Amino acid sequence: MTDTRADTRKAPMIRRARACDEAAILACAEQAYSRYIPLIGRKPAPMLADYRGQIAADQVWIAEDGSDLTGFIVFAPEGDVMLLENVAVLPAAAGRGIGRALIGHCEAEARRLGLRAISLYTNEKMVENIAIYPKLGYIETRRGEEDGFHRVWFEKPL
Repeated sequence: MTDTRADTRKAPMIRRARACDEAAILACAEQAYSRYIPLIGRKPAPMLADYRGQIAADQVWIAEDGSDLTGFIVFAPEGDVMLLENVAVLPAAAGRGIGRALIGHCEAEARRLGLRAISLYTNEKMVENIAIYPKLGYIETRRGEEDGFHRVWFEKPL
């Protein structure tokens, strides 16, 4: 029997981050990425990012449920591609489609700008990410070391 009920999940409200969001973004990054410290042997790059500078450069967008931040994404155009640098969702909000909505927002912005693709990378120890990106249409393009991290790069043509 087929379930014909509509998906009743409410899409998160996504807006550009403001300076006053920095503390919530930092807290989200800490919660989302701290579990990887034992696997990587140090803090993952998103825990070390300059969010103040990225917010000032209009590269950060947040997802909200009411007035509470549930996740964020960092992206910026680089040449003819959009570099998706970071996407994080609070563990308490996982499984609600927030990450997918944020990535969809990035893809829509890239299309609006006429870019040819989205490019991203993840740490090779973040196996959940490596498994999910192909399901979203991303193709693994290479693996290597950068800034002391073992990374896996993906690209999605638009």
